Amino acid sequence: QKLVKFLAANGVKPIESNGRPFDAELHEAIAMVPVADESQKGIVIDTPTKGYTINDKVLRHAKVAVGQ
Repeated sequence: QKLVKFLAANGVKPIESNGRPFDAELHEAIAMVPVADESQKGIVIDTPTKGYTINDKVLRHAKVAVGQ
């Protein structure tokens, strides 16, 4: 917990991905998941690996599964 608080105090933030449109600047697509609803196409379904930013620059891209 100390490490997480220290990183947050120094500008490191997790990237919120689930339910948001796929953005190649923030996300790395590792899987395409078939979806029944047309509105879910191009939307992030799952985030196996979190991504992080530091002062609004990408530190690590979030690895995500995207609806197809």
